[in-house]
Amino acid sequence: MSIDKMSYNNIKFPLTRMRRMRYNDFSRRLMRENQLTVDDLICPLFVMEGSRQRELIASMPGVERLSLDLLLEEAQLLFALGIPAIALFPVISRDKKSDDAAEAYNPDGLVQRSVRALKQALPELGIITDVALDPFTTHGQDGLINADGYVVNDETIAVLVKQALSHANAGADIVAPSDMMDGRIGAIRHALEANQHINTRILAYSAKYASSFYGPFRDAVGSAGNLGKSNKHNYQMDPANSDEAMREIALDLQEGADMVMVKPGMPYLDIIYRVKQEFGVPTFAYQVSGEYAMLKAAAINGWLDERQVVLESLLAFKRAGSDAVLTYFAKSVAQWLQK
Repeated sequence: MSIDKMSYNNIKFPLTRMRRMRYNDFSRRLMRENQLTVDDLICPLFVMEGSRQRELIASMPGVERLSLDLLLEEAQLLFALGIPAIALFPVISRDKKSDDAAEAYNPDGLVQRSVRALKQALPELGIITDVALDPFTTHGQDGLINADGYVVNDETIAVLVKQALSHANAGADIVAPSDMMDGRIGAIRHALEANQHINTRILAYSAKYASSFYGPFRDAVGSAGNLGKSNKHNYQMDPANSDEAMREIALDLQEGADMVMVKPGMPYLDIIYRVKQEFGVPTFAYQVSGEYAMLKAAAINGWLDERQVVLESLLAFKRAGSDAVLTYFAKSVAQWLQK
C-alpha cells in the first residue's frame, strides 16, 4: 500500500513519533538534510601596503589588515585547509584616494599586484576581487559623484569596467561588482569578452542592501571616515524590499552574471531562499562584518559558544539555499571541520 505525502503527514501519534529518528547520533546523521563543508567557505582578506605589517581591526576582533607578504602566508594556510577561494579587499592610503578613483584601475595598484602575486604562488586558489570605488574615493561612495553629491550611474560604470579589466588582466578568477550601479554587469561582461577574458567569472552583488551591518568593514578598509554622515541609500537596496531583489537578480543574470550575492546574510535568509527557489543559480551570501562582530563579541564575553553558534549560523545559510558563504570565520570553521 502506497502512502502519499498528504496521508503520511496525517498519521497520528504513536504510529508517528518524530523523536524516534533523533534517538541516536547515527540516525540523526543519516537524515540530516544539509551539510556544511570546507567547500562552502570563502575567506575575505584585507590587504595593505608595506612589508611584515599587520594591523588589528578593533571592531572585528581576530581579523587583521595584512601587507602582501603576510597575506601570501595567510593564503597558503587557507589553501592548505582546503578553502577554495578568498575575496580580496584593499586598504588604500589617503594620498591615493581621489574624486575620480583612478587608483582603482592602476595596473600596478595594490589589488592588481596582490592578485598577480597570489596567482603566482597559489594558482589553484580562487581569487575574487571587489569591483567598487569606495576604497579609492575621497568621499567614500561606491561611485563617482556630481556637484550635488549624487552618485552618478553611467559615469561610474565606465570606471568600474576599467577596474574589472585591470583585475582580470592581473589574473583574477572572479570579479565581484558590489557597487549596485544599474547596467554594470552587462558592461563588464562585454568588456571581458572583448578582451578575451571569456572564463573570468562575474559574482554580482545583486541584492546588496543599504544595511547598518557594514560598519566594521568600512573601518577595516578606511572608508568610514571619508563617508562621514553620508549614506548609500540612493543606490543600495531598501531593507524593506524583497520583490525588488528578484528584479535586480533577474537583470544581472540577463546581463551575464555567473553567480549572485545576497548581502548581508543572516537578516536576509528569506531573500536567499527566494533567489534559490526562483532562479536556481549559484547563490552566495556574505556574513558581513557586523554579523561577525556580534557573534565574536558575544563569544569573547562568554555569552555564546563561538564554535556552536558560528556553525549553526552557516548551516542556516545552507538551509536557505546558499551555495557558498563569505565569512570572516572561514579559517576557524575549516579548522573545526577537520577535527
